[in-house]
Amino acid sequence: MLGTFAVLAILGFGCGWLPAAAGEEGTVAVVYYWKAKDGKMEEYNRYIREVAAPIDAEGQRQGAFLSVTTYISQKKDSPWTHMRVFILKDRDQANKLSAALDAAGVRLEPDEAKRKARSEYAATLRDFVGQDLVEILK
Repeated sequence: MLGTFAVLAILGFGCGWLPAAAGEEGTVAVVYYWKAKDGKMEEYNRYIREVAAPIDAEGQRQGAFLSVTTYISQKKDSPWTHMRVFILKDRDQANKLSAALDAAGVRLEPDEAKRKARSEYAATLRDFVGQDLVEILK
């Protein structure tokens, strides 16, 4: 846990932060690691702000997660450039996160062809590095 805290405190700054509702506490987090393609850092940041953040907000409104924060590594040799941390009530909510975010994307953009184009565009900006489910120390 100290490693994760150190990464959050030293390497990143928040982008696309959606706070949890008052009184709600998470017990787990799903962490996604992404690497912006060479020369695509600013474009990927814009994609997160303009495309991912509205989907996140819709997902949060529908109860998909409690909060999300995106951290950006400042290390040139980091294996990832973007770490997206979703705080969740429990493992059950974590298990449903991906499907809930997909559903939020469909609600915001019902046209399947446009969603496919958006996904293809995202693939030109970044590569998936990994994912982890972590417990939150209380």
